Amino acid sequence: MDYRRAWHKGGTYFFTVNCLQRKNNHLLVRNIDLLREVIVKVKRTHPFTIHAWVVLPEHMHCVIELPDGDSDFATRWRLIKMLFSRDINKDEYRSEIRKQRRERGIWQRRYWEHLIRDEADYRAHMDYVHINPVKHGLVQRVKD
Repeated sequence: MDYRRAWHKGGTYFFTVNCLQRKNNHLLVRNIDLLREVIVKVKRTHPFTIHAWVVLPEHMHCVIELPDGDSDFATRWRLIKMLFSRDINKDEYRSEIRKQRRERGIWQRRYWEHLIRDEADYRAHMDYVHINPVKHGLVQRVKD
């Protein structure tokens, strides 16, 4: 597969980032305070603006904007995943390949990224972030 990312300096992006284990996993909400601390720490050294962010039990979606002249969202995600993983218990299942590579079994290796193209695209992705907890049956209404 020829996988290409859209690198746009100062771009606004929508992301979906998943835990490796998707079923019966509440890792992110159980460790929400740590996740918040990690995001704040990464923002200090690699700034970005959060337009929307939703954390569900085993995945998260966000719309973020990078500073002018900066397109390096990959480093931000690498740091968020690494710092979060470093500070939680090491009791997850790891495949033989992950053990050989000395990788944790917390995150899917890839994430979904979408460069926001215009105002309609921005609104659609902001709506998606806000409706997602309803879609997954975690709340009854968006405002919840």
